[in-house]
Amino acid sequence: MPLPLLALMLGVFCVGTAEIVIAGILPEMSTDLGVSIPTAGLLVTGYALGVTIGGPIITLMTAKRARKALLLGLMGIFIAGNVIAALAPNYGVLMGARVFTSLSHGTFAAVAWHVAALMSPPDKQATAMAKIALGFNFANVLGSPIGTFIGQQFGWRATFVFITVFAVVCFLLIQRFVPSGLSTEEEGTEGNTSVREQLKVFRKGSLQLSMLITVLAQGAVFTTSTYLAPLLRDVSHFAAPMVGVLLVVFGVGSVVGNILGGRAADRNVMRGVLWAQTALLGALLLFWTVSPSQIPAIGALLLFGAAGFSIIPALQARILSVAAAAPALALSANVSAFNLGNGLGAWLGGTTIDLGLGVRSVTLTAALATSVALALSLAMWAHSRRTSPPLPSPDPSGTTTPTPQKTP
Repeated sequence: MPLPLLALMLGVFCVGTAEIVIAGILPEMSTDLGVSIPTAGLLVTGYALGVTIGGPIITLMTAKRARKALLLGLMGIFIAGNVIAALAPNYGVLMGARVFTSLSHGTFAAVAWHVAALMSPPDKQATAMAKIALGFNFANVLGSPIGTFIGQQFGWRATFVFITVFAVVCFLLIQRFVPSGLSTEEEGTEGNTSVREQLKVFRKGSLQLSMLITVLAQGAVFTTSTYLAPLLRDVSHFAAPMVGVLLVVFGVGSVVGNILGGRAADRNVMRGVLWAQTALLGALLLFWTVSPSQIPAIGALLLFGAAGFSIIPALQARILSVAAAAPALALSANVSAFNLGNGLGAWLGGTTIDLGLGVRSVTLTAALATSVALALSLAMWAHSRRTSPPLPSPDPSGTTTPTPQKTP
C-alpha cells in the first residue's frame, strides 16, 4: 500500500476503534464510574450521534480548508478528545469527551476517502477508497480486541491511551507522507463554492436514493453481525471460546470483500453496487440455510463477511460519482448513513428476536432489507440507462450515429 494511503488508513483505523471498543470494556467502566452498564453503554450512543449529526456540519464548515491541513486538524481534535477521556474524573466529563471526539470522525473518514480518490487515477479510485476502508476492517479485527484486552488488564483508561498513541503515530505519518501541494481544482469544488451551493447537491434524487440504499444495505449487514455471537453459539452450537476465533474468520472475509468490492466498482460503479448487494443477499440466504451445521456455517460466515464489506467501497464510489459539486460533504453524509444503518440493523435484529422468531431468523430479516436495497439499486440503474444521453460516433458514411453511453 502506498504510504499516503497507509497513513490515511491508519487514521480510519483509529477513529473506527474509538467508536466500537467501548463495548468490550463496559463492565470495567461501569464499576469504576459508579454507573449502570446501560448508562455506560450510552457512551457508544453519544459517539454515534456525534458522528451522524456532527460529521456533515463539520465538513460543511471546513470546506475551504486545504485537505492535508484539515486532516491534521481533525486528528488533533481526535487526540485531544481521547486524552480528555483517559483523564476524565467522572461520567459527565467522559461523555463530553466522547461527543467532542466524535466530531472528527465523519469528516476525517470522508476527507480521507476523498483525498485517496484525488491521488488515484479515475480507474483506481474505488480501489484506493477500499484501502482506506480497510481501517474499519482492522478496527473490528484488531483494534477492538486489543483495546478490550488492554482495558481489562490495565483499566479502561489505558484503552484510551492505546488509541491516543496510535493517533499520534497517524498524525506524524499524515504530516510526512500525504501531499500538501494539491491545487484547488484537484481538491474539488467545495473550496470555491458557497454553503448554499454545496447544500444543493442533496436535492439530487440520485444522491438521496444512494444514501437510502446505504442505510438499508448497511442495516442488513448489522442486522446479522450484531447477533453473530448468539447465532454461532445457539444455532451452530459452537463452544463459547470458539466464537472469538470465528469472529476473526468473519474479519478475514471482510478484508477480502472490501478489496474485491473496490475492484468491481473501479470497472463500473453501478454494476459494482449491484454485484455487492446480490452477493450479500446470497450469503445471507446461505447462512440461514446452513447455520445449524458447523462446517458449512464457517464457510457461510466467511462469505457473509466478504459480501457485507464489499458494499462499502462500492457505495462510497457511487456517492462520489453523483456528487461532484460537493464530494467531501456527500461522503461525510454517507458516513452518517452508514451509522444510521448500524443502528437500524441492531434494532431490526433485536426486534426479530423479541418477536419470538429466534436468532436464526435475523439472517432472513437482513435478506429482506438487502432485497429492498437491491430493488432500489436496480431501479436507479435502469433509470440512469434510460436518461443517459447518447454519444455521437462516426459511421462509414461519414455521418455520426448515436452510441449508448456507458453507465457511470
